[in-house]
Amino acid sequence: MLSRSDPFVHETLQRVAASARLAVRRAAGRSRVATLYQDGAAKIRMPRVCGDPLEAILINTAGGLTGGDRVAWDIDVAAGASATVTTQACEKAYRAASGVAEVACRLSVGAGGRLAWLPQETIAYDGSAFVRRIDVELAADAEALILESVVFGRLSMGERTSRAFFRDRWRVRLGGRLLHAEDFAIGPEVAPALGRGAVAGGAHAMATVLLVAPGAADRLSAARGIVGAAGGVSAWTGRGTGSGKLLARLVAEDGYALRRTLLPLVELLNGRAGLPKVWSL
Repeated sequence: MLSRSDPFVHETLQRVAASARLAVRRAAGRSRVATLYQDGAAKIRMPRVCGDPLEAILINTAGGLTGGDRVAWDIDVAAGASATVTTQACEKAYRAASGVAEVACRLSVGAGGRLAWLPQETIAYDGSAFVRRIDVELAADAEALILESVVFGRLSMGERTSRAFFRDRWRVRLGGRLLHAEDFAIGPEVAPALGRGAVAGGAHAMATVLLVAPGAADRLSAARGIVGAAGGVSAWTGRGTGSGKLLARLVAEDGYALRRTLLPLVELLNGRAGLPKVWSL
């Protein structure tokens, strides 16, 4: 919860207020759209694909976010269905004159279903103020691959993020029980924090990748081989649940270097679905 004492929080008029909901169900032997709702700048498009998973592309037609903007994404994958959700481009958190930009993501997957949540990077510009919350509800035998990455300044463009306000909160539940929780917070002084060894060791780009699936731990060795010195990978298998999780954290000098590690890692963890078609270096 933000307080009025936080450096980038001020009362302001609401700007973008957008939301979109996609529900996917399995019918006639494949995953299909059951519900599609769009409001404001939040749009969802589905490219034609042959077979599963259904692929959905999230689009923020506002072109980025700044203080006072609100966007909500709601993805529901029904029992036995599968979907890959990505974004058309990187989300951009621009300098905020006042207030914070807020993004809320609610993801749910029914029994035997699978969701790959693979948005492209969030770029946090100097002076930005951004808060994101991700809530995931999985049936006991559902699977999910969840990725979020952030770049603090595009170094190749001469951009550096010295001051910003960035908060990221994840809550993932499997069969109604909390499986994974984390809160990341940085700012208002970003550059000194990124320079610390316990934070990023001077890196300007980072990512978290979470796989929840039976046999997730079986991919631990291969994942560590891909990540190498760019981060760390751990795995856990639940007793009596039949499921487990693999968690990878990556850091890199910039977004380009981050993707060089992310691409093979996502290909490994996403199985036959591979990479979203809109991804490119």
